[in-house]
Amino acid sequence: MKKTLLLTAMLSTPLFAAEGMWMPQQLPEIAPQLKAAGLELDPANLTKLTEFPMGAIVSLGGCSASFVSPQGLVVSNHHCVYGSIQYNSTAEKNLIKEGFLAKTFEEELPAAPGSRIYVTVEVSNVTDKVIDSKTAKLNGKKRVDAMEANEKALVAECEKDEGHRCNVYSFYGGQEFHLIKQMEIRDVRLVHAPADGVGKFGGDTDNWMWPRHTGDYGFYRAYVGKDGKPADFSKDNVPYQPKHILKLAKEGVKEGDFVMIAGYPGRTNRHRLPSEIEYTFNYSYPAFVKASGEALEIIDRETKERKDAAIKYASTIASINNYYKNRQGMIDSYKNSDMLARKQALLADLKKWVNADKARKKQFAKAIDQTEKLIAERDAIARKEFLLGYASPRMLRSAQQLYRLANEKTKDDMARKSGFQERDVPRIKQGLESITRRYDQQVDMALTAHFMSQYLAMPAKDRDAAFDKAFGLKDNMSETDLLVLLKPIYEGSKLEDLDTRLGWMDKDVAAFKASDDQFIKLAVALYDRDMKKEQRDEEMGGKIQQAYAEYMDALKTYLNSKGQAVYPDANSTLRITYGKVIGREAGLPDGTAWTAFTTLRGITAKHTGEGEFDAPDAQIAAIKAKQYDKYYEAFVDSVPVNFLATLDITGGNSGSATLNSKAELVGLAFDGTLDSIISDWDFDVAKTRSIQVDLRYMLWQMKVVDKADNLLKEMNAL
Repeated sequence: MKKTLLLTAMLSTPLFAAEGMWMPQQLPEIAPQLKAAGLELDPANLTKLTEFPMGAIVSLGGCSASFVSPQGLVVSNHHCVYGSIQYNSTAEKNLIKEGFLAKTFEEELPAAPGSRIYVTVEVSNVTDKVIDSKTAKLNGKKRVDAMEANEKALVAECEKDEGHRCNVYSFYGGQEFHLIKQMEIRDVRLVHAPADGVGKFGGDTDNWMWPRHTGDYGFYRAYVGKDGKPADFSKDNVPYQPKHILKLAKEGVKEGDFVMIAGYPGRTNRHRLPSEIEYTFNYSYPAFVKASGEALEIIDRETKERKDAAIKYASTIASINNYYKNRQGMIDSYKNSDMLARKQALLADLKKWVNADKARKKQFAKAIDQTEKLIAERDAIARKEFLLGYASPRMLRSAQQLYRLANEKTKDDMARKSGFQERDVPRIKQGLESITRRYDQQVDMALTAHFMSQYLAMPAKDRDAAFDKAFGLKDNMSETDLLVLLKPIYEGSKLEDLDTRLGWMDKDVAAFKASDDQFIKLAVALYDRDMKKEQRDEEMGGKIQQAYAEYMDALKTYLNSKGQAVYPDANSTLRITYGKVIGREAGLPDGTAWTAFTTLRGITAKHTGEGEFDAPDAQIAAIKAKQYDKYYEAFVDSVPVNFLATLDITGGNSGSATLNSKAELVGLAFDGTLDSIISDWDFDVAKTRSIQVDLRYMLWQMKVVDKADNLLKEMNAL
């Protein structure tokens, strides 16, 4: 306990502060802190994206992962491969419940359509090319159009290198732009995932909670053509041979050890305006939580006694539950914090600093005021249109995408809207394919009717007149009325059929206009409205980008003047964060202290044999027999299962490799604690804890319970 108190005190000092999702190229700036915290590697080596260890870190496009064998084996979280487990499951062969292990390459299963493995190979600052001298003089939609044209030109040139996906990312609120080049591996296969009673042990009850006992891990394999280049799925493809792989640590971590994470965090909001915080926590998140809870109830009701439908929506339910609890946790933390007051004070201090100098006032004052005004206008629109997304049938959204594609295909490729160029067509196709295993008409119609009735309760002046006209909606229609209205629309469409859906990808605008398919007709009827909204949003977006970039320039300059380094908010690009393995002291909301590790004992203590706490019989038997193998640790008198650390993570970091001081794999990040997830907006080193699945538990489960010796041998872990 005294040791924990000492480490907590050390972590509260700037030297060991764990805050920061740093871009690899920024690490030399914090090299002294990294070395003092315990990193044994030269921090400069972490800036080299094609060298060890960064060359082994990959993105799944929403989750993080890493190569762990010369044969392209990729490890990530169970919940990151869950969509592929669900996609390959049927009522007769439920891989979700049973788990899956391929003993040979031939037994591996295609991942869900659209699955990708991205290997970052190059990052370059292209700010002066995105906003060149001509673009800098523009505003509103003209500015957006010019920036998009510049970005598309950069991407097209980058993607001349076949097999790569390139994107331009915005940093510091649109102040900087970087071109990220990634190898795009398209043939991804499911290799191994433990049973649901391991990979999701504790379910939604334990989600975002501690203590935790979840085996949140799973394996994919990357395949390429025989020439070593990315290729579509083919039985003739071969496992990809990465240049670098992570070595599995022979010794696990203990409390107080240095750890770091390399991954692709999704989004944080630590530089947001106070008004954005007020909108988010007083409206946006509460509205989301309310809608999510209602959606979960409807899905549960409509899939009862329909096993096939329940399997189709398993992945959807897991995703909704995750965000539902996340947002509610943030709301609760916000209510008990002084975050808004501190953000307001920071903005006031910034304005005071700006106005204290004539040059600064001339450069920044107008932009700060303009940013506040534009953000307020944007959030007012978002509030009014919140329910429209929930009130739109799934197949209508597909029809709208297909009709937009048909319209964009009448233009030269470089003139098309981003998202509808030829480079985007395979992704659109795979998205349309994935619907088949994740859609049920009865469920979708019930969801649509429910949220449509809420939308219709809004004053007519706040509703979308084109949407109302297209569906024939009237004030205060009940869910029953709407089900009657919607039934012939759903039944009058053939888009549920996969071949029919894909067939529309090749049809022209005239074919859409002549169609009698009900969802296609609605998409055509709503097209002009969709374009007007897009133009409105782009006009505002251009103004916001210009003003927000200048606001961020002012904020960075102000903080730098106080000696503070500023990392950009997360934006799904490669980042490094570091910290310590450490629990938390008493004084927590539940009145207890948290130890840094959980063990196998906790699994048997929680095991009920049903629902969320239904561990596999073989696992329970092995634990009771104390079959610890070589994974036993005396300091916990068991096998460590999960551990806490002060790592700065967020959504997208799921599956991130947790590395020791030598950059060896010691675990996988998969969650955070409920009272610390508000760190997306406001980092607190005293509270923030990430949750990792311990490598020792993964290997124990694979060897003792699942008999995955082939994979252990492949990873040199036997």
